Amino acid sequence: MDPVRNPYSPGAGTPPPALVGRDVELEACNVAIQRFGLGRPERSMLLTGLRGVGKTVLLREFGRLADGHRWAHHAIEITEELKFVEEMSALAHGVLRALSPGRRAADRARRALGVLKSFQLKWRLLDGGDLVIGLDPVPGPADSGLLDRDLAGLFLEIGAVARERGVGILVTIDEVQNLPREHLGALMVALHRVSQEQLPVMVAAAGLPTVPRLAGEAKTYAERLFRFRTINSLADADARAALATPADAEGVRWREGALDRVLAETRGYPYFIQEFGKHAWDVADRPDEITADDVDVAVPRATAELDAGFFRVRLDRTSRDEQTYLAIMASLGEAPYHVQVAHAIETWSGDDSWIGKAVADIRGRQPPARSTEQDVTERLRDSLIAKGLCYPPREGRIDFTVPLFGEFLHRQQGRTGGMESAPPPA
Repeated sequence: MDPVRNPYSPGAGTPPPALVGRDVELEACNVAIQRFGLGRPERSMLLTGLRGVGKTVLLREFGRLADGHRWAHHAIEITEELKFVEEMSALAHGVLRALSPGRRAADRARRALGVLKSFQLKWRLLDGGDLVIGLDPVPGPADSGLLDRDLAGLFLEIGAVARERGVGILVTIDEVQNLPREHLGALMVALHRVSQEQLPVMVAAAGLPTVPRLAGEAKTYAERLFRFRTINSLADADARAALATPADAEGVRWREGALDRVLAETRGYPYFIQEFGKHAWDVADRPDEITADDVDVAVPRATAELDAGFFRVRLDRTSRDEQTYLAIMASLGEAPYHVQVAHAIETWSGDDSWIGKAVADIRGRQPPARSTEQDVTERLRDSLIAKGLCYPPREGRIDFTVPLFGEFLHRQQGRTGGMESAPPPA
């Protein structure tokens, strides 16, 4: 079939051709925006879920909803390189520019710009931005040198400007699990203060399933600030619609058996649906339908594509010992797994398989006086959680943050007779 017409779009945060199964979240965001706009009490939103379920896509849709209500919108992705204080300054700068068009700003906006300048001077931000040139800093609200207090002062100022203009501010934050606790706590303090004043400032954040715990550790009132939404794989009917609707628009029909086959392979995860849909379209012989035979040809191609990119890029971030831990997890049957992988390690004593040899190697490189086997496995577990490869779904359990990652690890073992390991850490 013509690849140019292929409607499927696997990619990081790429909007799918048919956004299905997310009406509840979209409606909740739309209602929250309108309630904030009326000055009525409402909570911000925090989306959590595994990789590839469409959290980033939802944040983009939330931004479009905000645009439709003439709100100011600022999007942030938390990376290791992000400088949080500079980003908060850029947020305020961008919002005030959007709310104060033209050269002359109203008194409320000029005060906010003066507070922003004071914030920038206190935190030694060299590029203050053109909006604050020629303005005198306004001391007091955001220049204490205490991040949670200063960020709260800045949010109160921009929130007051938005309320005066009869609009609001939406801040979307992706990969929020990467925020250090200090910065997450400061953001929550700021959000708490604007909530107390019923200012129209809303945060919609997204991250891995670890985020609710991280938020609770940062501030005990996290559950009162956010409406938590867990984003899962698509229900059967929605998954079928995600495949069939884009094809229908191109005059192409999926055979029922073909749909069944793709759903069995993807388990309803949106990213995988797009990947398998793309390959099934490309290999289809007929110009107007996709059959189960087409899917049979597409499955190894889509799987190889996922293994080389979506899965492999995450495995390459791990050490040899971490890969062994992941492989042992995958060998233990159904997830979630018991965190005491040390118990599983014991069952490989004397095993001449590649896992047994890797476990013996871990043991051999650990000075007995410095670390027990339990210490080793706890260290590996904590490292994998910090890297975003695993998460604890409940006390005493651990699981992959990447859907179907265990199946990938089994395929990897089958190809190589073992894991293609990164060099051990120094």
